[in-house]
Amino acid sequence: MTATASAHVRPARPADLPAVAGLAAEHAAYERALPPPADLARRLETLLFGQAQPPRLSVFVAELGDGDIVGYASCAPEVSTWDGDEYLLMDCLFLRSGHRGLGIGPMLMAAVAADARARGLGRIQWQTPAWNTDAIRFYDRLGARATEKLRYSLPLDVEAD
Repeated sequence: MTATASAHVRPARPADLPAVAGLAAEHAAYERALPPPADLARRLETLLFGQAQPPRLSVFVAELGDGDIVGYASCAPEVSTWDGDEYLLMDCLFLRSGHRGLGIGPMLMAAVAADARARGLGRIQWQTPAWNTDAIRFYDRLGARATEKLRYSLPLDVEAD
């Protein structure tokens, strides 16, 4: 049985969030970034299953036939001032080592594309580190086009209510 025959992609459920948080930590380590917060599963639960309807964030998981979650993709709508429209920002797409190149990535991308269409959005944007040549080849094969920009992040001190 091939990986794609034994894998399927579905929206994340509350019980999946510890696995998604674990994959996010692996993803951060893979991309040489700081680890996510220790309470990531709780934070995701608020974003995905809180009171906002429809939820702003979507998370899809790649699950093997044995129930093991080996990958995820997350996305949310954003606005482009230059284009004067909305698009879907794919924040993360990650597959655990050993599950890449088996057809699961395109399944996750298809779920993200379906989410964009369901929201009435005609475009998806995302980023990947310039050193991640495997991801770049994958996205190029999908027909995606890269743009040259640097992403900045400015941490702000925000007091909780």
